[in-house]
Amino acid sequence: MRQGKIIRVAGPLVVASECLGAKMYDMVRVGSLGLIGEIIELNNDQAYIQVYEDTTGVGPGEPVFLTERPLSVELGPGLLGSIYDGIQRPLDVIRAKQGFYISRGIEISALNREKSWQFEPAKKKGDRVLVGDIIGYVQETPLIQHRIMVPENCPGEIIEIKEGEFLVTDSVCKIKTESGEEKELNLFQVWPIRRQRPVKERLMPVEPLITGQRILDMLFPLAKGGTACVPGPFGSGKTVVQHQLAKWSDAQIIVYVACGERGNEVADLLLSFPELKDPTTGRPLLERTIIIANTSNMPVAAREASIYTGMTIAEYFRDMGYSVALMADSSSRWAEALREIGGRMEEMPGDEGYPAYLASRLAEFYERAGKVSCLGSDDRAGALSVIGAVSPPGGDLSDPVVQATLKVVKVFWALDDRLANMRHFPAINWLQSYSLYQESLKKYFSEKIAEDFVELSQEAMRLLELEDELQEIARLIGVESLSFKERLILETARSIREDFLHQNAFHPQDTYTSLKKQYLMLRTILGFHHQANQALDEGIEFNRIVSLEVRESIAKMKYLPEDEEELLKVEKEIKTSFKALQDNRTKGEDHA
Repeated sequence: MRQGKIIRVAGPLVVASECLGAKMYDMVRVGSLGLIGEIIELNNDQAYIQVYEDTTGVGPGEPVFLTERPLSVELGPGLLGSIYDGIQRPLDVIRAKQGFYISRGIEISALNREKSWQFEPAKKKGDRVLVGDIIGYVQETPLIQHRIMVPENCPGEIIEIKEGEFLVTDSVCKIKTESGEEKELNLFQVWPIRRQRPVKERLMPVEPLITGQRILDMLFPLAKGGTACVPGPFGSGKTVVQHQLAKWSDAQIIVYVACGERGNEVADLLLSFPELKDPTTGRPLLERTIIIANTSNMPVAAREASIYTGMTIAEYFRDMGYSVALMADSSSRWAEALREIGGRMEEMPGDEGYPAYLASRLAEFYERAGKVSCLGSDDRAGALSVIGAVSPPGGDLSDPVVQATLKVVKVFWALDDRLANMRHFPAINWLQSYSLYQESLKKYFSEKIAEDFVELSQEAMRLLELEDELQEIARLIGVESLSFKERLILETARSIREDFLHQNAFHPQDTYTSLKKQYLMLRTILGFHHQANQALDEGIEFNRIVSLEVRESIAKMKYLPEDEEELLKVEKEIKTSFKALQDNRTKGEDHA
């Protein structure tokens, strides 16, 4: 292995000389400990290396070992249920071998080399295969079937394929390529983390990622293959929102990247996920989840590696034809790492000290999301949705990281600490948030749920916007000065906020709501509003309308089971209540 020599150490940045022939983003081993690093700049024979481990004690004169290959991840059976650090070292294996602390320079394979997997071939001898074709299956967990795909540079004719139990390193298939070369395929492949995995074609996202969170699904939906940004100040619930999405969204695979998160939040994630059950199958949620745990006390440069490691693993499962959701929490801490490395390299800073290339790096990351037609001879589609949390200082949405992110994502869920302090969950501000997928999802909602699904959500938003305007007037001249119809708007908007948008993440019924139930709940609330408006036109007193007992039933709808008949009973109760009001008024007139 070729060697360079360290000439300068500045925290996570190491400069080495005698590195002619090295390439950008090559992985290197730094110092006598063999710390993992990556070349981020080349100048003559000097290589600037960001080191993903603590460089304390490393000094000039020590060797740098050039591996002459890019920083890569291992992709194969054994990924699901694993917990890795930012450079794909399995934390559970490290703990079993040496305790709770990671030794610097430790080398441990990402995939278990001793566990055998049952391989079922999907192709036979003599079949011609293309890059991306599925040659066989491994039932990795009861929830997920791992599809073994032909890696790049290996199209050709199968001359041998086996069935049985194999280690990930064992050869299961032999292919004769177009050039006549024979290549052996095993159960895993290696892929550089900074390079996008190729696809056949990019498709338009037309199906929603159903989260079970009413404010998201009904008002600001995210498409499968879409991108979303969740900015908010400290304590507003970014991590809790992402935990809810990881638990309840209908993605088949979840990749959760804790990028520079506080240790207690990561510990909560690691303790809670193994105990959670998948809502559709009842199996442990960890059987379809991969966690990249990078905490704030780990070396700052490793935040960048954790983001790319998670993305590459997510792309791999997308290429199998699965719907994957990647949670990145949070990209602000990755941006802080870029700022620190940029400062060490004496680069010209941009806004607030962030590097000038911050926006392009964020764009490169988010553009790897999407719904795609996967490589291979079959017609296979996969989707990768990316939800990135952003932690701007003080919740300032003009922060460069937020603004750069908003330029590339199509859904904006703005968290509000005022709502969080009021114990309103999810604390997403409905007046600041938006989704640009509503038009492309309209057909899905109309066909699968109800024709007026989108119209209902738009009417609810109009009432919430009117409420904001009327509250401003009411603060100045008092609620009593408003007309009864305006006061009814305030009452209906309050019902939408408290009875529909507010959810209890700890209540078994309220933590998740199906699209059908969401539609029926909102239709009931707006149905009451329409009948109340009509009653006002007919001269019925406002106080009698808002005092109806059926409003208590509307408030309790969120706790009802997923039973359409139970929800329709509330609508019938509303009609009965207004008919009783009308009858009483008619009797009163007749009596008079």
